Amino acid sequence: MGKDTPVSKPDVPVTDRRNSLRKIIIKETALLLGFLFLGLVLLPVAIYLVGQAIFGDYGGGTYGHFYSEMSGRIRAGDAAAWFLVLSPYLGWQTLRLIGLGWRLAGRRPLSRSH
Repeated sequence: MGKDTPVSKPDVPVTDRRNSLRKIIIKETALLLGFLFLGLVLLPVAIYLVGQAIFGDYGGGTYGHFYSEMSGRIRAGDAAAWFLVLSPYLGWQTLRLIGLGWRLAGRRPLSRSH
């Protein structure tokens, strides 16, 4: 076999593919839920505290009022509120895509023999 001859991979049984697909789905769902928790619970606290430190008291005065107003916007389908909630997940996915692009760019192109 020459170095350019493709090596065939053994066929992967269907059950192994299903198990690996199931593991990927579970992992990605857990990742989404974790970042959703971050966006719904921890990020609003940080936004409120930073906003209070920089701009002073919020219009309603309390974190409860701030969170109530924000959750109302989320329930109403406000795109900016949903972007805020999903931004940790979207940021993580962007970093993953950058990493994938970086790895793919570093690969050597396959040599073609004519």
